[in-house]
Amino acid sequence: MDLFNQEQKPSIREFKKFDLKDGEVWYMENFMPNEKAIYYYKRFIETINWRQEEIKMYGKVFPVPRKTAWYGYEGFNYKYSGILCNPEPWTKDLLDVKRVIEHFLPNENFNSVLLNLYRDGNDKVSWHADDESGLGINPTIASVSLGAKRRFDLKHKNDPDQKLQLELNSGSLVIMSGELQHHWLHQIPIQKRINEPRINLTFRTIK
Repeated sequence: MDLFNQEQKPSIREFKKFDLKDGEVWYMENFMPNEKAIYYYKRFIETINWRQEEIKMYGKVFPVPRKTAWYGYEGFNYKYSGILCNPEPWTKDLLDVKRVIEHFLPNENFNSVLLNLYRDGNDKVSWHADDESGLGINPTIASVSLGAKRRFDLKHKNDPDQKLQLELNSGSLVIMSGELQHHWLHQIPIQKRINEPRINLTFRTIK
């Protein structure tokens, strides 16, 4: 494993931990060097089987405000917001990224990944928690950002003073762990000034 051929030693790429109530967030801004972030962004735009899912709300059907894809090992299905995802087989590119994440998280062995394609600043994901039963108790989720910089908001469900806002650069990595999904919500808000796409890979372990 070449750790993306980055000239820096792996030890120089360090996590910044945010001290939060009822959960943990770790951020590594330079997870990928710029040339690798560009490479994987182009590869995923071109090779991932992106889907336009629909959700039913208030008796009406609406398109999800982003495109998505679900990849992983056979049999690890995932359901969220009424959408049932059957995994497509891992690609070499996805496995390469997964292995490097697991180098920094040696206790994790992710078996699936949900990909989101935000086509521009009008695409979003509303406040939610990744607390589906299939993820188990206190899941660890690793989130890689590629492409346009987007804002990432978190807020505590019960304590309005507890909140966090991050600007996610291309090539960055966010780890959400501990009790975070049970006590916090997160979102990618609309940012109309952004005209470029962003890809987000969220590696998960389905139980």
